[in-house]
Amino acid sequence: MGKHQLETAIFAGGCFWCMVQPFDTLPGIKKVVSGYTGGYVPHPTYEQVCTGKTGHTEAVEITFDPQVFPYKKLVETYWTVADPTDAMGQFQDRGDQYRPVIYYNSPEQKRVAEQSRHELAASGRFSEPIVTRIEPAQPFYPAEDYHQDFYKKNPQRYQLEEAGGRAKYQAQFKKK
Repeated sequence: MGKHQLETAIFAGGCFWCMVQPFDTLPGIKKVVSGYTGGYVPHPTYEQVCTGKTGHTEAVEITFDPQVFPYKKLVETYWTVADPTDAMGQFQDRGDQYRPVIYYNSPEQKRVAEQSRHELAASGRFSEPIVTRIEPAQPFYPAEDYHQDFYKKNPQRYQLEEAGGRAKYQAQFKKK
C-alpha cells in the first residue's frame, strides 16, 4: 500500500499563535506551521508584518492527510476558530495582517471553501455578513522559530491571547 498523498491548507485568522492548537490536535494533521503569506515583501520578518504595511497576513500552513481529515472538515474547523464577520482583524488583534482569509492551493480547494462559506452564510448563524476572503495561495514564509508551536512553548502567554476573545467565540460557535 502506498502512502497517502498529503496536501496543504493555508488559513489566516488573526494571531497565528492561536491558530495552531485547534488544528494541531486533529487526526490526520501532520504539521502546522505559523508564517506569513499574501503580501508583497519577500521573506518578511515578524516586525515588518506587525507594521501592517507588507500586505501579509499571519497564517498557518497545515499539512494534512485528506483521507483521514478531508479539506472540507478543515474549512469547517476554521469557521469555529476565526470570526468570519470581522474583516479588520480578529478579536483583540486589529489590523490588515489579521484579516481572515482562506488561501486555496487548487481549484478543488477553492470550490470547497466557497461552498462552505456559502453554507455558513445561509445557515443564519451570523447576523453580520461573512467577510472572510477566499484567495489563491501565494508564497508562504514560515515565521521565526520562536513563533512555532507557541501554545506549547509559552502556555501562559497563549492563555492570555486566547482570553482576548477567541476562546469565547469558539464556545459560542459550538452552542449555536
